Amino acid sequence: MSIRNIAIIAHVDHGKTTLVDELLKQSGSFRENQRVAERVMDSNDLEKERGITILAKATSVEWKGTRINIVDTPGHADFGGEVERILSMVDGAIVLVDASEGPMPQTKFVVGKALKVGLKPIVAINKIDRPDGRHEEVINEVFDLFAALDASDEQLDFPILYGSGRDGWMNVNPEGPKDQGMGPLLDLVLNHVPEPTVAEGPFRMIGTILEANPFLGRIITGRVHSGSVKPNQAVKVLGQDGKLLESGRISKILAFRGIERQPIEEAHAGDIVAIAGLTKGTVADTFCDPSVAEALTAQPIDPPTVTMSFIVNDSPLAGTEGDKVTSRVIRDRLFKEAEGNVALKIEESSEKDSFFVSGRGELQLAVLIETMRREGFELAVSRPRVVMHKDESGQLLEPIEEVVIDVDEEHSGVVVQKMSERKAEMVELRPSGGNRVRLVFFAPTRGLIGYQSELLTDTRGTAIMNRLFHDYQPYKGEIGGRINGVLLANEPGEAVAYALFNLEDRGPMVIEPGEKVYEGMIIGIHTRDNDLEVNVLKGKKLTNMRAAGKDEAVRLTPPIKMTLERALSWIQDDELVEVTPKSIRLRKLHLDPHERKRFEKARTAGAA
Repeated sequence: MSIRNIAIIAHVDHGKTTLVDELLKQSGSFRENQRVAERVMDSNDLEKERGITILAKATSVEWKGTRINIVDTPGHADFGGEVERILSMVDGAIVLVDASEGPMPQTKFVVGKALKVGLKPIVAINKIDRPDGRHEEVINEVFDLFAALDASDEQLDFPILYGSGRDGWMNVNPEGPKDQGMGPLLDLVLNHVPEPTVAEGPFRMIGTILEANPFLGRIITGRVHSGSVKPNQAVKVLGQDGKLLESGRISKILAFRGIERQPIEEAHAGDIVAIAGLTKGTVADTFCDPSVAEALTAQPIDPPTVTMSFIVNDSPLAGTEGDKVTSRVIRDRLFKEAEGNVALKIEESSEKDSFFVSGRGELQLAVLIETMRREGFELAVSRPRVVMHKDESGQLLEPIEEVVIDVDEEHSGVVVQKMSERKAEMVELRPSGGNRVRLVFFAPTRGLIGYQSELLTDTRGTAIMNRLFHDYQPYKGEIGGRINGVLLANEPGEAVAYALFNLEDRGPMVIEPGEKVYEGMIIGIHTRDNDLEVNVLKGKKLTNMRAAGKDEAVRLTPPIKMTLERALSWIQDDELVEVTPKSIRLRKLHLDPHERKRFEKARTAGAA
C-alpha cells in the first residue's frame, strides 16, 4: 500500500482538530454506530478545556488504496518544541487559514519551519461561511507570508481549497459544490504530496514523540527512515553525538489506524509507527539495526526564552491538600517531563529544594504546573524571568517577540500607550475590517509577562493578542513593574467576613471568607504602593446592647479570582504562587516579617 505523510498546520482556534474529525469520519475510520467524542484528537483534559492542541498526535486514514498518515501539530509557539520534530516525519502540509482572520503569527511560526524543511504546502481556507469572511484578501496575505518566509518557487505555486471543517466539505470553488465532502482535499493530498523518500540500508528511525504506557513501558513514535522492523528484532539506540545508549529488542510495533493504534507484524520505510521495548532511548535519538554506526541528524530546537523556579512548598498549609510534596517526587516528575519535551530545560539548585525550569513561554510552563497540580503535586513557583544572553563583545541581549494585537479602533490608543511603556516598538498599523485595527510590535518578552489580563481590561475583552519569538536584541533598559503593594495576613487562622468588610477601603481582596490564611500570605491588593500587614481574623465584638442601625449581614465585594496564569504574571520577584490540587494561593517568599525586612535591606544595599 502506498503512503502519504502530512502535517496539519493552523493557528490556535482556526479549526484544525475539527477538520481531522471530519477526515476520520468521511474516510470510514469509525463504525456507523461508534460513539465518538467531539474533537477526538484533543485527548487530554487541558486541551479540551482550553480548546488548544498541546501535544502533537498522529492518526491515519485510508483513501483510494493509499494510507494517509496525518499529524496534528500544536498551533501555539509555546509548544513549538513539538512542532519542529514532527515536521521531520512528513512530506507535505495542509496550511489551514481562517477566512476572516487570515494567517496569524503562530501559523507563521510553524509554516516557516515547514517551508525550511522543504515541505509542499496545500492551503485550505476554512470557515468560508463566516459573515465577515474575506477569502480573496486572505489568499494574498498567505502568498505574501510564504514569500516573506523565503519559500521556493515550487512552494509558492500552492493549490488552494475552500470549505468549512465544521460542515464537512472542501472544494476548489468557494461556493462548492458541498456534496463531495472532504473528497477533493484527500484527492489533492494524493496528487500533490510526494510519497515518502526512502533511504537505502538497514532499519533506522529518529524518535519524535515519547510517551509512557502502563502496560508497554516507553513508547517512541517516529518515521522509519530506512529498512524495515519486526517485533522481537534486536536494535540499538544511538544518541545525537553517535554514542551507544542501549541495546535491546522491540517488544511491539504499533501503527496508527484511525484513532486507534494496532499492533502490526512489520513496519516498512516511510511509515509512521510507534515502537515499545526500550528503556533509555528518547526523543531525537536514533533507533537502528545493530550494524548501523552513525546516528541520523535531528532537527535543531530553538532555545528556551523564559525560566521559573519550582520550589518545594514550605508554607504552614503544606501537605494538607496534595500527596506529592517532597523534592524527590517533584524532581522525578520534572525530569520525566523533560525527556519527552525537548523544549524544556531543567536544572537543580545547589540546595536541592528547588529547580530552574526553562521553556518557550509562560503558557507552556503554566500548562506543566496545571498538569502537575491535577496529579496531586504541591509546589511553590516564582515569577517567570526571561533568559538573557551575552554576545561576543559582552553586550547583554534579551529575547524580543513579534506581537500582533487585533483590537477595536476606539481602544487602539491605550494599547499603543501601554506597549510603548513596555519598551515595544510599533512596526505596523492597518485596518482589519469591521472597525478593527491590527497593530504589530516588536516587544521585549519581559515586558509582555502579565500584559494579557491588563490588555483585556483596557479593551473590555475585545482584543486578541498573539506572540511569536523574533530574535535576541540588545537590552532595552528598565521596564516599570506593578505599582500596587499587597495586603498580608499577620497571623494564621480562617478569614472572617467582618474583618474583610472593614478592610475593603484598603483595596480589593483575593480571598473569600472562611478561607485558611497564614502569616505572610497575600490576601488582597493594597490601593497604595507599599505592603501592609492586616488582621483578617478579627470578628465583631459581641455585647448585650442593641446597635442603633440594623444588624444586617455583611455584604462583601466579590474577591478578584486569581487564575494560575494571572497569578504568575501578577506577582513580584519577592513573591511566590503556592499551587496545590485544590487552591492557588499567593504569598511572600519570606513569610516572617523580620526576615522580609532583612532581605529587603540586603537587596537595597546590593543594588546601591
